[in-house]
Amino acid sequence: MNAKSILLNKIKDGTFALWTDTEIAKKLRLGKQEAYAVRDMLHALCREGELLFDSRYRFGTAQQFGAKVGTVSGNERGFGFFMPDDGSGDLFIPHRFLGGAFHGDKVLAIKRSGRPDEDEGEILAVISRGYSEMVGTFYADRKGGYLHPDEKKFSEDIYIPLGKTKNCKDGAKAVVKILSFDGKRPSGEIIEILGDSGDFFVEELALIRSHKLREEFPEEVIKEAERQAMRSPSDSLNGRVDLQKELIITVDGEDTRDIDDAISIRKENGKYYLGVHIADVTHYVSRGGVIDKEAFQRGTSVYFPDRVLPMLPTALSNNICSLNEGVTRLSLSCFMTVNAQGKVLEKSVKPSVICSRHRMTYREITKIYEGDRETLKKYPDLTEFVQTAIELTNILKVARENRGGVAMDIKETKILYQDGKISIPDYERTVSHEMIEQFMVLANESVATIMTERKMPFVYRNHERPSADKAHDFKEFLSEAGVNAAFDADSVTPQDYQNLLLSLKDSPLYSIVNRVMLRSMMKAVYSPENLGHFGLASDCYCHFTSPIRRYPDLCIHRIIKESLINPEGVKEKYKNVVTEAAAQSSSCERNAQEAERDVDALYIVAYMQDKIGEIYEGVISGVTSFGVFVELTNAVEGMIPVETLPDDSYEFIEERFLLRGTRNSFRLGECIRVMVNAVDWGSRRVILNFLDAVKEPRS
Repeated sequence: MNAKSILLNKIKDGTFALWTDTEIAKKLRLGKQEAYAVRDMLHALCREGELLFDSRYRFGTAQQFGAKVGTVSGNERGFGFFMPDDGSGDLFIPHRFLGGAFHGDKVLAIKRSGRPDEDEGEILAVISRGYSEMVGTFYADRKGGYLHPDEKKFSEDIYIPLGKTKNCKDGAKAVVKILSFDGKRPSGEIIEILGDSGDFFVEELALIRSHKLREEFPEEVIKEAERQAMRSPSDSLNGRVDLQKELIITVDGEDTRDIDDAISIRKENGKYYLGVHIADVTHYVSRGGVIDKEAFQRGTSVYFPDRVLPMLPTALSNNICSLNEGVTRLSLSCFMTVNAQGKVLEKSVKPSVICSRHRMTYREITKIYEGDRETLKKYPDLTEFVQTAIELTNILKVARENRGGVAMDIKETKILYQDGKISIPDYERTVSHEMIEQFMVLANESVATIMTERKMPFVYRNHERPSADKAHDFKEFLSEAGVNAAFDADSVTPQDYQNLLLSLKDSPLYSIVNRVMLRSMMKAVYSPENLGHFGLASDCYCHFTSPIRRYPDLCIHRIIKESLINPEGVKEKYKNVVTEAAAQSSSCERNAQEAERDVDALYIVAYMQDKIGEIYEGVISGVTSFGVFVELTNAVEGMIPVETLPDDSYEFIEERFLLRGTRNSFRLGECIRVMVNAVDWGSRRVILNFLDAVKEPRS
C-alpha cells in the first residue's frame, strides 16, 4: 500500500479525520519536504473526490464533515443560500465561503459551527454545475469582452476571450457556452447572437433561451407527427363507444390554441348523465417513440401572448388530435352519473369516438344561459343543454363547498397581443368558466378514483396540507389585517380556508387574502403516490383532461387504455414509468410557469409604458423592506420604491406585513391611489408613486 492510500485510510478510520495538513505532519513528525508531500497528496485526494476540505483546510470525508447535498440559490450581491435536498433549513453562504459555486449548482455544504449566526454555512464541493449556457448582454473590451448574465442570481460576469466572441457587437444580447469555471470568473464562448439589447422581441427571446425551452421540433418528430396525422380515425373504431350522434360540444376561450376536451350532458329521472370526452392523443403517440420522447422532455406546452411552444407538433395538436367541430375524432371518455346532491353514483372511463357538434366559447355559453335572443336563435339545440349543464354546475359547486373545497379565485392578468398591439382586458370569470372547471375537476377526480380502486400505477396531482409554520404565519397576517381567523393553524382544513373566503366575499381584502392564502399553501405537484388534494378537498385527484398540452395526462391515458386490456401487465410495465413522468413533469411545469411569468412581466412593462402619468386605485399586494407592491384594478402589479415614500425612514415588520413610517404606514390589503411613474425594463417592473390612501372600510 502506498503512502497516499495509507493517508486516506487514516482519515477514513478517524485517526486524522478533520485534521489540517500541518496537524498531520506534526503528528507524524515529518520534515519540511515530507510535509509538503502530505499536503500535495491530500489535495490530490480532494481532486479525485475521495476527500473534502473546508476554509480552515481541515480534511475529511463528506460524512465526517456532516455535509449535505443541496442546491445554491445565488444573489446579485455576491452571497448565496444553500437549500438542502433533505428539506432541512436553508443556510446563508457568504461570498468567501461559496467555494467557487454559483447559482443553480448542486453542491456539498456544511453548517459553520460556533458562528454567531447559526444558519451560516460554507460550500465544500461542487457536484454538478447548474448552468452550461447563459444568456446576457455582451460588453466588448480589448481582451475580448464579457457577458453580464440576465439571471441576476448568477453574480459573476463570464469572460469571453478574443476569438470566441463571434464578432458580437458591444451591448448585444447573446448566448454563451461556459467552457470553464476555473479562475476568478467563468469563461466561455458566444454560440448565438440574439440581437440588440432593449429590443422588445430580443428580450422575449432571451427569456425563452434563459429558461432553456425547446422551440423547434426535430425533423424526425415533425415527420412522424405528419405521418400519424394522415391516419383516418374511421379506421380505428373497433372497441370504442360510438358517440358521433350524441350532442357533444367544446367550450373554450376565443383565443384558445388547442381543443382537447368536450362535454355532453342530459338529465333523466332526477339524475345527471355527464360525459367528459378527451382527445385520445396516445392513439397517435406511441410510448417510447420519437414524439413521446420529445413530449417527455418538454413536459408541457408553454404559452406566451404572441406564441405557444407546444408539447406536440401542430400536425397533432391543431389537427388530428384537436376536437374540431364537425369532424370524427378519437377520444377517451369519462362517464359520470350524478345525483341532485352532487354525488357521483356511477363512473367509468372508456375509449370512444365523437363528432363535436359545436365549437362554443365561454361568452356564447353565458349568453345562452342569460337568454340572449340572437345566440339562442343561432344555437337552438343548446338551450336545454346549457340550462342542464349550469344546473349541474351549481349542484357540484355547492357539494364541493360543503366538503370544504377552497375557491381560489385569484385575479390573473390576461395579456393579448394582436396586430402588433398589447391589450389587457378586464378580468372576466363567468358562469361558463365555472361550468367547465367543475366538469373537468369532477372528471379528473373520477378517473383518479377508478384507477386507485384498480390499484394501477398512476400519476396523481397532489396538493398537501399547508405546513403548521405557514398556517401560523397566515393566521398572524389575518390578525394584523383585522380579520378574525377562527381556525387551528396546527390542523387547518380546507373547510377553514373556504369559510374564511366566504366571510370576505364582499370585502376589499378578499383578493389579497386569497393571494396570501395561496402562498401559504404547498405547491401542487405530480406524484406516483396519492396524497390527496387539499385545495379541492379531494381524496384522490389527477390531470386527465389535457393530453395535448400536459405529459402526465398523456401518460395516464396510456395506463387507462392498457389496463382495460391487460391490468396485470400494466402494473409491471408502468411502475417505474410513473415515477419518472411525475418528477419530470413537475420540473417542467415549474420552469414553464416561471418563463410565462417573466414574459408576461415584459409585456406588462411594454403595455404600461404608455400609461406613465396615469392615476389608478389599487390594493397593496406585497410589503417588503425595499418597497410596496400594489395590484391595480386591471390586475397589473406595480411597485412603489421605499425611497419615494413620504416619510424619511421606514421600519419593515415582516411578520405583520407592515412598512411603518413616522407618519404613514403601509399594510397588505389597504387601498391606495398611485400614479404610474416609470417602467424598469431591467427588472421588468412598473414603478409607481404613492398619492394618498383610499378610505375603504377594512374587514
